[in-house]
Amino acid sequence: MYGAITGDMIGAPYEFDRSPKVKEFPLFSRESDFTDDSVMTIAVAEALMDTIGADDETVKAALVDSMQKWGHKYPYAGYGGMFAQWLRTKNPQPYGSFGNGSAMRVSSAGWLYDTLEETRHAARLTAEVTHNHPEGIKGAEATASAIFLARNGKGKDEIKAYIIREFGYDLSRTCDEIRPTYFHIETCQKTVPEAITAFLEGTDFEDVIRTAVSLGGDCDTLTCIAGGMAEAFYGMPDFIKEECRRRLPDDMKAVCERFEQKLASQAKH
Repeated sequence: MYGAITGDMIGAPYEFDRSPKVKEFPLFSRESDFTDDSVMTIAVAEALMDTIGADDETVKAALVDSMQKWGHKYPYAGYGGMFAQWLRTKNPQPYGSFGNGSAMRVSSAGWLYDTLEETRHAARLTAEVTHNHPEGIKGAEATASAIFLARNGKGKDEIKAYIIREFGYDLSRTCDEIRPTYFHIETCQKTVPEAITAFLEGTDFEDVIRTAVSLGGDCDTLTCIAGGMAEAFYGMPDFIKEECRRRLPDDMKAVCERFEQKLASQAKH
């Protein structure tokens, strides 16, 4: 989960087509701060940890409660218009979105479950409370699936083949082919494949992050998605993780720490 949050932070200064379109840039700066991507990553992780083994309606209710709670805690994190309205609504309903918000908040689902089937089901639930368009659901499932496969030791060729077969994303373009004409767009269809490509081409955690930022577009979200995959595949350098933690408020760090304890406990069993 730290990988996704770190990606959000590092990508944040370059959102809205402000990317340098190169991989050489300061990894952290004064503007490297968490955004709505991290807030909702925390919210989803908390809800899923609270409801492992519960029925779908219980999980969805917990997701709504947690997302609204964290959204109210951090109301100025940069939410999209429709989602901001959803956060303020009593008994909010899904609104057919295929925005990339469903994919950027789902990383914890890739870690918490024992099977790919469970992972995809949980990812679907996290999307359906807001982003219940088929493309919104697909983006969440694909992202969580890549994380699950990466953390379970699958190679990049196998991960790529699975994503293409199951989700039909076009992963044929290289980052060099994507970069020149890529621009800010907030859909799963135009963010998740690019994030996966950055992950596939990167050579270590930091290189994935730099590659994702170099593409541009909706840079914090794209790099958040790629960062979650990179952490699962490579792990994270301590200095990057500590810098991420230093920039998080205590309540968000507490959820991250609980998440790591949960994973450690599961590993023992």
